[in-house]
This record gives sequence, C-alpha cells and structure tokens, in this order.
Amino acid sequence: MKGKSSPERSRLEPEPVARRDFLGLASVLSAAAALGFGSMGMLRLPRPAVMSSPTKKFKVKLPDSLPLETPFLPPGRPVALYRTGEGVYALSLVCTHLGCIVKPSGKGFECPCHGSFFGEDGIVKKGPAPKPLAWLKVTGSAGSYIVDEGSAVPLGTYWRA
Repeated sequence: MKGKSSPERSRLEPEPVARRDFLGLASVLSAAAALGFGSMGMLRLPRPAVMSSPTKKFKVKLPDSLPLETPFLPPGRPVALYRTGEGVYALSLVCTHLGCIVKPSGKGFECPCHGSFFGEDGIVKKGPAPKPLAWLKVTGSAGSYIVDEGSAVPLGTYWRA
C-alpha cells in the first residue's frame, strides 16, 4: 500500500519560511526601526524646541497727542506708560494676586480674574491683590523711551528727560 504523498512542488515556488526564521527576521527589523527612529530624534537635539521669548527691554514712542495722566498701552506688552508733570513712568499690568493681566477701567486698572482694582499709580484700591502693581525702569528722551520689564523700581520713580 502506498502512503499519501504530498503533491510535488514546482521549483519556481518560493520555499516556505520556517517559523523560527520569520521571528528572527521580525526581531531584527523591529530593532533596526527602533534604532532609526531614535537616531532621527537625536538629530533634532541640537535645535532648541522652545520658542524664543521677547526681550524684557523694548522701545516705546509716546504719541505727542497723548494727554497727560492718560495710560499708553504698547501693543503686545503688559505695560502701561504715563506722562505726567513730574515725568514718565511705566506700570506692569501683571496682577500681584495670581498674575492675570489687568485692564484699564475708569481711573485705574481692574483684574478680570478676581476683581482687584488698582489706581493709576498701581496702588491697590480693592483686593484680593496683596501688593501694588510694579513700577518699571524707564529711560530715554523726547518721546522715545526704553522700558525694562525685568527691572522694577520703587513706587514714585519718574524718568525726567
């Protein structure tokens, strides 16, 4: 009696891949992929991934038509500049309570987050803010000034050109 024989394979058909060979090839390919992705990540390291922040010092040109005791708010900066009879001063518009940006309101500034109110000189008129708004260092002359947001000065410090 003859046993069943498997059908003959054509020599053009590829040989079946053994399970052990397939798993070995898959592990080599996954290790190569991990190494490739890791190398691509390392190539990004020399470039900073952080956006550069604007400089703390910036120039401001006060309009000649700006009345005395009226705040001038430079676009994109949390600062208010005032021109008075005593000179020019700059106030930080960052609330001393939790760091919200205060908005001009009547004769002062109001915090939209928790309701603190500050006078035109930055003094707290209504809490919960614990301290007045910071006065910032101002230098310059003839309508063109440099404000340093990173340098606070004592309250009542005016720049006289």
